[in-house]
Amino acid sequence: MKLIKHTLTFSLSITTILLAQNNFQLKSPYTVKQNVIDTYFDTYKIEDPYRWLEDDKSAETEAWVKEQNRHTEKYLSQIPFRTKIKTRLTELWNYNRQSVVFKKGNNFFCYKNDGLQNQGVLYIKKSIKDVGTILLDPNKLSKDGTVALSGTSISNDGKILAYGISKAGSDWVEIHFKDIITKKDLPDVIKWVKFSGMSWKGKTLYYSRYDEPTGSALSQKNQFHKIFAHTLGTDQTKDILIHEDKLNPNYNFSAIVTEDEKYLCIYTSESTSGDKLMIKDLSIPNSKFIKVVDDFTSEVSIIGNIGEKFYLKTNRNAPMYKLVTFTFESFNEDLWKTIIPQETNLLESVTFCNNQLLVCYLQNVTSKLFSYSLDGKKLNEIQLPGLCKINGLNSNLKDDFATYSISQFIAPEQVVYYDAKTGENKVIFKPNCNFKSDDFITEQLYFESKDGTKIPMFITRKKTLKMTENTPAFVYGYGGFNISVTPGFGIDKAVFLENNGIYVVINMRGGGEYGEDWHKAGTKCKKQNVFDDFCAGIDFLVSKRYTSYNKVAIHGRSNGGLLIGAVMTQRPDICKVALPTVGVLDMLRFHLFTIGRAWSVDYGNSENKEEFNCLVKYSPLHNIKPDRYPATLVLTGDHDDRVVPAHSFKFAATLQEKNKSTNPMLIRIDVNAGHGAGKPTIKQIDEFGDMWAFVFNYLEMNY
Repeated sequence: MKLIKHTLTFSLSITTILLAQNNFQLKSPYTVKQNVIDTYFDTYKIEDPYRWLEDDKSAETEAWVKEQNRHTEKYLSQIPFRTKIKTRLTELWNYNRQSVVFKKGNNFFCYKNDGLQNQGVLYIKKSIKDVGTILLDPNKLSKDGTVALSGTSISNDGKILAYGISKAGSDWVEIHFKDIITKKDLPDVIKWVKFSGMSWKGKTLYYSRYDEPTGSALSQKNQFHKIFAHTLGTDQTKDILIHEDKLNPNYNFSAIVTEDEKYLCIYTSESTSGDKLMIKDLSIPNSKFIKVVDDFTSEVSIIGNIGEKFYLKTNRNAPMYKLVTFTFESFNEDLWKTIIPQETNLLESVTFCNNQLLVCYLQNVTSKLFSYSLDGKKLNEIQLPGLCKINGLNSNLKDDFATYSISQFIAPEQVVYYDAKTGENKVIFKPNCNFKSDDFITEQLYFESKDGTKIPMFITRKKTLKMTENTPAFVYGYGGFNISVTPGFGIDKAVFLENNGIYVVINMRGGGEYGEDWHKAGTKCKKQNVFDDFCAGIDFLVSKRYTSYNKVAIHGRSNGGLLIGAVMTQRPDICKVALPTVGVLDMLRFHLFTIGRAWSVDYGNSENKEEFNCLVKYSPLHNIKPDRYPATLVLTGDHDDRVVPAHSFKFAATLQEKNKSTNPMLIRIDVNAGHGAGKPTIKQIDEFGDMWAFVFNYLEMNY
């Protein structure tokens, strides 16, 4: 990309808010425009008048954020049932929750939330059935609940806990340590950690981090990732550098020590898909790494090892994934032995259990679970309830049991104990939720996209509800990064379902629901397929008279925020309400901030001429033209350092400038919040309360 002109002139925004008649319309705040023009490939001139909003540290941006939040709050405060919705959300949210139980050393561990706690609490238990005692309560780390746990790792002897904490939703993590026996914190602290696992060998922890930022920690590019080894009881300055790559600043690394603590596995990535893999024998001093996979053309994941034999899940020459084995001495790909070949269904996960394998498949976006012998012979199917998704499958080679959770659209997650000796499944935890799951049903339907591709969707509704043109529909999608959108319970959706709405999830291309080919069909210059799939799904709902366009709200987060931005600018008639949340909305500059360049494998990059030509055609920011847009509430967080909030800032300002309808163009900027992970319960209720108040108001729903 060659920049010809980059002129900056600035004066502080002047805001005029006028209360109007009819539906309490308010005039949008005025945002100053600057003369900023980028020239691509000496030909294409692209204006970027709100570039100044990219400076997250400036007083002018801070003032703009405050003014927009004042405007949005004034608007939302006039919705008469806003408080009532938040009250009901609080009632619904107040139910007990528990994670999958896992074992380390002689103890068991899990996370619990008694209902309205801002953060889940880590418990230690003597047995599966034991109630347990608190090991770590992150709610005590901050008064407002904005400090969250971001990863934990327990040493193999079960004596030391390493735990990451993040503040205000940032991806930056500090690692702290706790003696599990005494429950006392240890003095060790590791800073500037990001996109890192934590893996133990004895008293040494392997982790990944960047150098301390020299600019804005929330927007500066993340480059030169490194792997270090930290020995407990020493200062971080003494940590040993294990791996770096000075020639490739955009590579990311993660380190995993095998359970027997003999081998160190290092994965290298340059994007969100594709891995290199190398392994080192830690039992031999100064041993060298062997390169098992040395390109980024496939996904690879070590399931575990039995002695020198490694089990590897991969989509290498197998788009639906397969399981192979190799030995440390015979690691070349031509010596790999296929244990479980790819099938028509997606091989999603594999774990050891009772000297066997538990293998989870995704069949038409629904989990199927089987047991296999270690040499790949299918033994039996483990029965699961209907349309559901398995999460957190946890076991070990010698354990004669496994634990996992069952997720559905109509019920909170239940925790299941699987007895590998008898084959029996038993629910060991079922939440007590104030939502009548038995009154609701989920159905899976299929429709044809623009090019004839068969696309699945889920519809969740009351069993007694007869869908008509007047039925409100809340339509969600993601469609990217090989991520599958599977059955899952969102307590916030309950308030919509209770009020005779239908919740629709569309499984577009770009996701991982049907393997790598499905993923690739929604990437780079094929990204338009994703938007076409989503639009075709809504058109299908309307054609079936399950709803109508003026009764549809559309929602997506992150890459799903891009989806909503693209759909509402391409088809502003397709919905009444649009909710692009923490979205990637400037497709020409996303790679210039934090970890954005890693998304180029899915999106392409504007510095490539062919990919620029594709990106500029659908980039939501650059395709806002004077038009009549649906009622729009853009949502973001001021500490989002995954998808920097400048995307949402510039998109909202441009919508406010060019919208020709009487519908509001609002932006809600959550202060001391990030991309979503670790957001405290109180903030979630507040955000979803505002979102649903906006939706109910513009879909003309009674409450």
